[in-house]
Amino acid sequence: MLDYFINAFATLFVTIDPVGLAPMFLAVTAGMSRADRRKVAVRATLTAAGILLIFYASGQTVLNVLGISVSAFRVAGGILLFLIAIEMIFGKRQERKAETAEKAVESQGHHGTVNEIAIFPLAIPLISGPATISAIILLSSQAPDTVAYAGLGGVIAIILLSCMGAFLLADKLERLLGETAQLVITRLLGVLLAALSVQFVADGVLTLVRG
Repeated sequence: MLDYFINAFATLFVTIDPVGLAPMFLAVTAGMSRADRRKVAVRATLTAAGILLIFYASGQTVLNVLGISVSAFRVAGGILLFLIAIEMIFGKRQERKAETAEKAVESQGHHGTVNEIAIFPLAIPLISGPATISAIILLSSQAPDTVAYAGLGGVIAIILLSCMGAFLLADKLERLLGETAQLVITRLLGVLLAALSVQFVADGVLTLVRG
């Protein structure tokens, strides 16, 4: 069971990438007061938590309604996570996230309301994007028992709290790490996610073949 929790934490931490979101947070909240930034951080995290909770609680039901087997979803989810890993390794993911943040600033201007910026682009798609939702459905379907399933909820909560912490300490994190350190960390996490995603695909294919 410990392996499952380690796997779940690593997958979600790498997919959401709280540290990598810090610069995005600074970009979309530029010009805001410290109090407003705090409100955006809290509301973005709570909104993302609500979205992810829906898929955490009903992911298996969604698969059953659509007639999708868990094995098939493992393969599809693993491929999606592998593509995210490729983006991270070659430095493309941060560029894409930066473009999303820039578009939000352009569309809302620096006068975008706290709620607007908290929901888009922070909660959706930067925190609770397609890759994160896929990872949660994938991990919840792999839970070996009820205790592990409940523990996954705790892992999700820890990752979301780390997102909030990264937002609240965004300016300090950016100064502390620097651009070079952020690039190195992102690439290392990308390699880790690539390995995890290949394992997801392999497990799914093996189950499908046996079936």
